[in-house]
Amino acid sequence: MSLKDGLILEFLREHDLELPAKPLYRNLNRHGHEIGYSTVRLRLAELEENGLIEKVDEAGYYQVSSKGRAYLDGELDVSDLERPE
Repeated sequence: MSLKDGLILEFLREHDLELPAKPLYRNLNRHGHEIGYSTVRLRLAELEENGLIEKVDEAGYYQVSSKGRAYLDGELDVSDLERPE
């Protein structure tokens, strides 16, 4: 998990959004968060892999999952997200 992961999760939940990477990137920057498009794409892939966000459709729209909400609410520790090697 990186600081950008929390930023993305909180932004999606706070605004109750379903967004693909490009509009998410644009809106994060529009709201004063300096983050690059490639970083957003990379972090979305990582967040999805950890189950914190979920794809809403095949067009690439993402939303915060129930696991992501639990993480943001402090009900899930980051150590619970680590994958075995």
